[in-house]
Amino acid sequence: MTTQLTHISELIQTQGYRLTAAREAIITALVQTGGHVSADELVEIVHQAAPQVGRMTVYRTLDLLCELGCLRPVYQGTGAAHYILFADGHHHHLVCRLCEKVVEFDECLLRELEERIGRRFNFAIEGHLLELYGLCGDCQGRDAVG
Repeated sequence: MTTQLTHISELIQTQGYRLTAAREAIITALVQTGGHVSADELVEIVHQAAPQVGRMTVYRTLDLLCELGCLRPVYQGTGAAHYILFADGHHHHLVCRLCEKVVEFDECLLRELEERIGRRFNFAIEGHLLELYGLCGDCQGRDAVG
């Protein structure tokens, strides 16, 4: 079992929820996909490994994981939420506004800003999602031509 899978499984149990076979299949699928997946995509992936897991079970588990803070919905212009694993308190994306390509990056220079904003508004910041929009290298030339 991976560290992330173990962490999420233990979190579910320590919060008083049962780690059912269905939940375990859903969490495994999330970890294997890297957590960048829509609910409908996740249903299809889970059904390949565990056909008995129903669509509503997937949706309820996504809601639970969001409530527990290990998953976040992200809306990237496609209409449907994509869910990302949110283990270390931050998550960053570059999103191309033409082709909708998403590049994930780990560099985080926002810790000091989080602290200043938290003090200013008397707010205990637990994490952040950052999406920067623009044009990827492939689309920069296309935008100038179009």
